[in-house]
Amino acid sequence: MPNITDPNGVILTGENSFIRLHDEETGAQLTRTSHWRVLMSDGGSGHVLYITGDETDNEVKIYSDNIALARWLQGEIEIHLYPGFADTDIPVIDAIFDKKGDIGSSWTEIIQTDDETIYMSWYDFKTPYMLTAASGTNESRPHGVYSCFIPATKAQLTVNGCVAKGVPIAEYRGSTESSSACLAWSETWVKP
Repeated sequence: MPNITDPNGVILTGENSFIRLHDEETGAQLTRTSHWRVLMSDGGSGHVLYITGDETDNEVKIYSDNIALARWLQGEIEIHLYPGFADTDIPVIDAIFDKKGDIGSSWTEIIQTDDETIYMSWYDFKTPYMLTAASGTNESRPHGVYSCFIPATKAQLTVNGCVAKGVPIAEYRGSTESSSACLAWSETWVKP
């Protein structure tokens, strides 16, 4: 019988959805987010949002309900995905996280602090697909990752009632048409 298990250790399982908004004419990236809902990891469980763009004066901001998780993700994963989110000198803002919707219409993540309310909304979904990257297949990191990507052709980021500029753009993951705004659910990271 063939081996049907991954020999690497599981270091995280949960979600890592994102919205990356681009200027419609030039294609320049205006906003980048990385939203984590972690069920289990070496850094514990909880939620983290990393964000930068016009709505943060192009500074990185970090929101979480588990500072230890935010710092662990920075050192273990974000350093490989987007080093700008990995600076541990950036303070972590305490936040409450909620969600609503379904992929039949729209999905919204809600992040609230004493001073801010952030809505991340995805809609007009394309066909979901499985992203599979075994450990060792990406030269820039030792990790493997398996995730159900649900690409959205439309997304909106709202910070304190102000809608961020830009739109998601079409992207490809291998030969699969995707988007710069995806729900990434059932995500599991492994490491030798």
